[in-house]
Amino acid sequence: MASALEHYVNTVTTLTAQGNYNEMVKYISKSMEILSKNSALLDTVLATLQPSIHTLGVLAVLKVRLQHTSHNDANIDTIHATVAEFINVCCQEQIKYAPDLMAELCESYSDLLICGKCPMRGLEVLRTAIFKIRESPYHLTSIHSHLAHLCLASKCFKPALHFLDIDLMDISKENGYYDVKHFLLYYYYGGMIYAALKKYQRAHYFFQVCISTPALAVSHIMLEGFKKFVLLSLIIDGKVEKIPKYASLVVSRFIKPLSTAYMDLGTAYATNNPDEVNSVVNKHQEVFTRDQNMGLVKQCVHAMYKMNIQRLTKTFLTLSLADVANRVHLGSPQQAQKYILHMIEDGEIHASINQKDGMVVFLDNPEKYNSPDMFGNLDKNLQICMAVERQIQAMEEEIMVNPQYVQKLLGPQDEDGPHSQPLGNNSQASSSM
Repeated sequence: MASALEHYVNTVTTLTAQGNYNEMVKYISKSMEILSKNSALLDTVLATLQPSIHTLGVLAVLKVRLQHTSHNDANIDTIHATVAEFINVCCQEQIKYAPDLMAELCESYSDLLICGKCPMRGLEVLRTAIFKIRESPYHLTSIHSHLAHLCLASKCFKPALHFLDIDLMDISKENGYYDVKHFLLYYYYGGMIYAALKKYQRAHYFFQVCISTPALAVSHIMLEGFKKFVLLSLIIDGKVEKIPKYASLVVSRFIKPLSTAYMDLGTAYATNNPDEVNSVVNKHQEVFTRDQNMGLVKQCVHAMYKMNIQRLTKTFLTLSLADVANRVHLGSPQQAQKYILHMIEDGEIHASINQKDGMVVFLDNPEKYNSPDMFGNLDKNLQICMAVERQIQAMEEEIMVNPQYVQKLLGPQDEDGPHSQPLGNNSQASSSM
C-alpha cells in the first residue's frame, strides 16, 4: 500500500477511536484527491478498514472507487457485494455527519446499475440507505429519486411505494443544501410509477408538484412532467387542467408553447368526438412515441369512450348495445358491451345487460353509505386528516419560534428601541390635554 494510503488508514483509525467525527469529515474532504490518484489500490484499503467501525473512512473510499468503475469492470460483482454490505452494516451515527457523501455514493451506485442493466440488484440496498440517512419518515432525501429510478427501470414498483405513499413534509439538507434536480426527479419518477399502476389521481398530483416547483426557467424534467400532467388531466377530468396559480410565472408562460401536440390533443378532447381525437393522435404520433407517452395517449382515447358512455347514463334509462356503440362512435355492439362490462366491474357505472335482446339498463347507485365497510373507510380518512392537521400544527409552531422568522416579522429595530417615537407622540398628546 502506498505511504499516502497508509497515512489515510492510520488517521481514519485514530480519529474513529477518538470519536472525533467532525475532524474526520474535514480530513476526508482533504483526502479525496489522494484517494483518486491511488484508485487502483483502494481495494486494499477496503480490505483493511471495517465498514461497521470505520464507516466514514470506508464511505469516502467507496465513493471514489465507484467513480473509477464502469459496468464492464472485471470485479463488478465484488463491488456490488461490497457496496451492499457497507450500506447494510454501516454506523448510522457516523453517516449523519456526512449525508452528502452517502447520497453521492448512492447516486454513483445507481448510475452503475442502470448502465449495467441490472437495476433490481440495488432496490433493497437503496431502501436501507434511505432508512439510515433520513431524519424522519417525512423527510425527502436525494436517494429517494434514485430508488424510484431503479424501480422504474426494473419494473418492480413495490419498494418505492413504501416511500411514495407517504406525504413528505420536509427536505433533508445534504451538506447544507438540496439539489432541486433530485426533488423534481422524485416527483417525476413517482408520477410515472403511479401512472403505470393506473393510480391516476396520485400520479396527477405528483406531476402537479413537479411543474409547480419554484423555478427561474423551465427545466426538461418539468416539461416532460407537464406533458404527462396534461394527459392525466384528460383521463381524470376530460379536460386540460389549468396550471396552479402558485406555479412560477416563467412556467405558466413558456411551458404550453413547448407542448403544442399535447395542447392540440386537449382541444380535440373538448369536442367529445373520438374521430377528432384519433385524428390528432395520428397527426402527432411521432411526437407521442418519441416522448414515450403513447401508452398514456391510448389511455386517453379509452377514457373518452368511457366518459361518453357515462354521459348516456344521465340521459337514458335503457339503450340497446347497438345504440350505445353508435352514439359513442364504437365499431360494434360487442365493443360497447366490453366497455360497459369493464366499467361495471370498476364501479364507474351501475348497469345490467340483457344478453337475450342486447339491451342495457342503467341503474341508480346502490350504495346507501350505511355499511360497516363505508364507516371503516370514513374513519380511516378522518384519521388521515387528523394526522395531517397535527403535522401542520407542529410545523406552524416550529416556524413561530424560528429566530429568523421572528426577526423578519418584527422588522428592523433602532438602537433606542422600536417604541421611542410613538412614546414621544403620546407624551405630547397628554400634555396638550
